Amino acid sequence: MRMEEASEQKKKSVPVLPWMRTPVDVSLFDECPLKLLPFLDPRLEVALQNMGITSFFPVQVAVWQETIGPGSFERDLCVNSPTGSGKTLAYALPIVQMLSTRAVKCLRALVVLPTRDLALQVKEVFAAIAPAVGLSVGLAVGQSSIADEISELVKRPKLEAGICYDPEDFSLDFQSSVDILVATPGRLMDHINNTKGFSLEHLCYLVVDETDRLLREAYQSWLPTVLQLTRSSDENLFPPASTSLPSTFGSLKTVRRFGVERGFKGKSYPRLVKMILSATLTQDPSKLAQLDLHHPLFLTTGHMRYQFPEQLKSFKLICESKLKPLYLLALLQTLQGEKSIVFTSSVESTHRLCTLLNFFGDLQIKIKEYSGLQRQSIRSKTLRAFRAGEIQVLVSSDAMTRGMDVEGVRNVINYDMPAYIKTYIHRAGRTARAGQTGCCFTLLRKDEVKRFKKLLQKADNNSCLVHSVPSDSIESLRVTYSSALEKLKESVESETYKKRKINSKSSSMGKGKKFRNSKE
Repeated sequence: MRMEEASEQKKKSVPVLPWMRTPVDVSLFDECPLKLLPFLDPRLEVALQNMGITSFFPVQVAVWQETIGPGSFERDLCVNSPTGSGKTLAYALPIVQMLSTRAVKCLRALVVLPTRDLALQVKEVFAAIAPAVGLSVGLAVGQSSIADEISELVKRPKLEAGICYDPEDFSLDFQSSVDILVATPGRLMDHINNTKGFSLEHLCYLVVDETDRLLREAYQSWLPTVLQLTRSSDENLFPPASTSLPSTFGSLKTVRRFGVERGFKGKSYPRLVKMILSATLTQDPSKLAQLDLHHPLFLTTGHMRYQFPEQLKSFKLICESKLKPLYLLALLQTLQGEKSIVFTSSVESTHRLCTLLNFFGDLQIKIKEYSGLQRQSIRSKTLRAFRAGEIQVLVSSDAMTRGMDVEGVRNVINYDMPAYIKTYIHRAGRTARAGQTGCCFTLLRKDEVKRFKKLLQKADNNSCLVHSVPSDSIESLRVTYSSALEKLKESVESETYKKRKINSKSSSMGKGKKFRNSKE
């Protein structure tokens, strides 16, 4: 009893920022039909209709009210809302509407995401609505060469033949080719440091999607760099003593001036508006302080910190450790080809499990791998086939847990139990999206049952039912299990041999080059 009291006391002692204590409850908002959303640009209404959107979810209505409605972007927004609740359109639509009246093309909105796949998905949402009001959307994720990206993002000055130019004379003629940029942190920093004409001086909106992950991983100090480059020119003349950025940033200037903004002395104007979003938004004051938020408004769903999608059903499947792959196969057979994602704990486990499953013959289910080990082009091709229904089951690492939206995923299966509640929420959130129903199954060894129960209690979830698969299904699969394992062993040995061969070849080439250089 004393231990429970101590645990409860510890929870209460965790500091919560004052502005997080009185959040706006998004669940109190009703869905709004497309035609009834106030102030929506008619051109955007047509674009949304073409996307098949007929109404807006509560989080989208709430954010619209605080941006285009009475809120008028006066405060930075922090949105903590379940996976699949519509957060991407919630920020994309008001930003596009606000920029629709711009007269000169320049980079005014930056959206930063932790992975390429997620960035590609968000870019598609912007690309579906931005052209309707004459805006251009760019992508900086390292999918193509840096030279190709530069040609898409920056318009170079036209030079006449036969005239000698001083590089400094035309350096100011570089122009942005995009109004909105969707980027991953690493490639963003590449452009900030190396791309001539790439500038954040006119930036009005900064969106940090999947905030908790982007704050947890430094990514070359992208956040302090972006914030420093978008502060007022007066501030940049006298930077704080604690600020230490490379001297190359000194030549960059901004259009902001130092002034008084609605009673907030010392704030630059026009202000850089920030929107941060996640299904598991951190409450750590030290992490949130990095964002330098302005009078932030906290929007969340309900009173619990961690929220599951409303229509999600959770199940646990207790299995024998040595026969775990057979329990998975038996479960997939009972799901009868429904679109499903199987999550493992690592890219290596993903590869081996997918290889093993495909060594079982006559499954009548197409199973493919999706992990960070694969090239981007292969992942994109696999995702397209999965979306089209050509593949029924994806075996994935946690590369797909964050934000990825695939319509019609009926089931999520945790082959390996997640270590953290945040991971469980992001995995489970690949199903039951946008008000649809979905199931999340977790395969557990007997010694994991208690730990799993404690994990779910962190999200106040006590409704995880026990699911069982027919024992005769397990028995029938045992016949081919031994041969499948033998084939897997051979496959792994073959791959290991090929890797060693490639490594030794590249190593010998390096030595040969050194020898030639020494002779010269």
